[in-house]
Amino acid sequence: MRYALLLTILLLPCVASAGTSPDGHRPAVAAQAAALHAVPTTTASLQKLSAQDIPALVKAPAHGARLIALWSLDCTYCEPNLKALAALQRAHPQEFALVTVATDSIEQRAAIATRLRQVGVATYPARAYAEATPDRLNFLLDPKWGGETPRVLLIRADGTRVGVSGELTPAQLKKLR
Repeated sequence: MRYALLLTILLLPCVASAGTSPDGHRPAVAAQAAALHAVPTTTASLQKLSAQDIPALVKAPAHGARLIALWSLDCTYCEPNLKALAALQRAHPQEFALVTVATDSIEQRAAIATRLRQVGVATYPARAYAEATPDRLNFLLDPKWGGETPRVLLIRADGTRVGVSGELTPAQLKKLR
């Protein structure tokens, strides 16, 4: 329920600015709402994430902020978090870049790609662990992180970082902004 309310608040400006439908009726909200929740038809390429790739991933962006969504296939709260982060990024595309990182092995590529499509985040850059020592990758990504998922790592252009573990609340999402 919290996520439905949060998504409504974040997407309200999109619906409020809706145009008329081709037959002249105002507004074509149902069709636009369905499009917002549709599974994307294009997908970003799922890439391997190894220790040598991490410095570039966690480097401060030139402007705005990077949201790194760490998740796993067996995580209960990961899907709602991914949806909420994608909604936040879509509401503020100039402020945030979203990258998803599956802590599962890249060998599970098909299952990871399927889940990303189902959740509606397949169009964002996506990585999956490609090393036999996931704890090492966890530490390199965020030394303060114990490996629990979901985890969000926000990296701002000024180099500051914020890490949040667990199910995102509306207050935590607001804090990320």
